[in-house]
Amino acid sequence: METPTDKKPSPLKEITQPFVDLVHAPRALWGVNLPYFLEGMVYFGILGYLAIYFSDFVFAGVAHADVWSHRMVMVQTAGITIAMFFLGFVPDKFGVRRALLLAFAVMLAGRLVIAAGPALGLAPGLWGSLHLATLAGILLVVVGYGMYQPAAYAAVRQFTNEKTAAMGYAMLYALMNLGGYLPTFAFLIRDEKYLGWGIPGAFWVYAAFTLVSLLATFLILSPRTVQEAMEKARRERGEAPEGPKARPPFSLGNWLRTHPLSDLKFTFFIFALIPVQTLFTYNWLILPQYVSRCYTGWIGEKFEIASNFNPLLVFIAVPVITALTYRRKVYTMMIAGTFVMAVPAFFLALGTNFWTLFAYLVVMTIGEAMWQPRFLQYAAEIAPEGRTGEYMGVAQLPWFLTKVLVPALYSGWMLERYCPHGFDPSQGTAGPQKMWFIFGCIAICSSLLLLLARGWVGKDFKTRAS
Repeated sequence: METPTDKKPSPLKEITQPFVDLVHAPRALWGVNLPYFLEGMVYFGILGYLAIYFSDFVFAGVAHADVWSHRMVMVQTAGITIAMFFLGFVPDKFGVRRALLLAFAVMLAGRLVIAAGPALGLAPGLWGSLHLATLAGILLVVVGYGMYQPAAYAAVRQFTNEKTAAMGYAMLYALMNLGGYLPTFAFLIRDEKYLGWGIPGAFWVYAAFTLVSLLATFLILSPRTVQEAMEKARRERGEAPEGPKARPPFSLGNWLRTHPLSDLKFTFFIFALIPVQTLFTYNWLILPQYVSRCYTGWIGEKFEIASNFNPLLVFIAVPVITALTYRRKVYTMMIAGTFVMAVPAFFLALGTNFWTLFAYLVVMTIGEAMWQPRFLQYAAEIAPEGRTGEYMGVAQLPWFLTKVLVPALYSGWMLERYCPHGFDPSQGTAGPQKMWFIFGCIAICSSLLLLLARGWVGKDFKTRAS
């Protein structure tokens, strides 16, 4: 049974507090947060262009270019999840400063390779030299990011104590979302009406910002700064009363019995979220190409405004929705939130205009803010002591599968069939509307599954470890 605190959270304070804390943050946290803010801009900026770049440059003239382009984006998004699983040990073994510097160096190399492809005159086409060079750059980014995010979170953990840890993680969350919003203005680099450097030019700019992040990390997060911050945090946390406990011998039977997926209710619950999570993948797989192809005027020309609007809305909506719904039960919020998030896809099935697009972005984000934070809270609190990381990792498994299944199975095909390259919106938009109707039907399955299973999963729904 949930036991919310009597003190109601303040939405305004939840939004502004990370920035108040940021001003007073120690030097070591600035060395993590400033590059993290820039990396949010660079990562989401490149990701928003990647499918278009593959379709229009790398696979120009290739049959099923949209299908192949989405699969290449899958290499990055799904690859990063895999890389974090295998490379998460790097900051523990070599220290957070070295891990962060190595991560930025590898990502910089990858982004330079991606940006240099068109300038070198490499041949386009499936498995052509431009394709192989871009794929090599993506793989370098995957390796770098696999080290980067675990190192950033490990740094916050090492530089904070029990009282300041929440502030440290809140700053990372806030800065990531604000950084992810900045690519909204990348049309100033790409569009011929402004700088006119195109998507390849934007890639060079993002590579330059990666270099800035590398230098900022090197200069701000000096070895002395790291050492002083860690020693200060250790003093504030106090010495551990006892050494690490010996682990019992590994037993396959015990591992299977205690694995999070052995709980059928928990397993059903997290996998039932796959349909609604497909909407997340559309933000970088579908939305940029859909808006640029189906909308005339400034909306289509400056498609970055729509495709990068979500992070800003998330930044504002999550603390507000959390403050308004913090007393609601987790399972109820999951049903309501997934429903609110799925319904807006049907808005785009009604018409292709500014108001349906705006309503889709706003209402979908409200739905996301209703269930996503509560889901992560649920996964953390249901875990027995000492197994939070394990449960959080398993809870992310459906998200990983979504990033693989959507581009591998249907997103490119759907775009190619209902909204192909060269699409003329003046000839009608029935095709794109049908596409979004199908997407809405897929997404709303999560709400239906959770609702139908309420008598089983929702009964005695445990939100904390026994």
